[in-house]
Amino acid sequence: MAVGSEINPNDAIPSAQNVELLFFGQLKERLKCSKLSLEIEQPLTISELKLRLVSQYPHWQPWLEERELLAALNQTMSSSDAIVKAGDELAFFPPVTGG
Repeated sequence: MAVGSEINPNDAIPSAQNVELLFFGQLKERLKCSKLSLEIEQPLTISELKLRLVSQYPHWQPWLEERELLAALNQTMSSSDAIVKAGDELAFFPPVTGG
């Protein structure tokens, strides 16, 4: 590292203890967040992870508790009881509409 350079926490390499969360579509706009790195100490279900997010970000509750919210764990559509482990990527997005 060069003398005098600063470390930007946003540039940090994701830790193996983190889950990378991605938010898409209207959900991204409503949460005002496109991605988030969340440290977990043990595997959680998607439902448990959403509850943890709501406890940390209470204003996200109306959107994270939508019944139609879709989740993809490591780029595979997953149900709310799927297990999320450190190092995983979890994406949330609203249901696709249109014709």
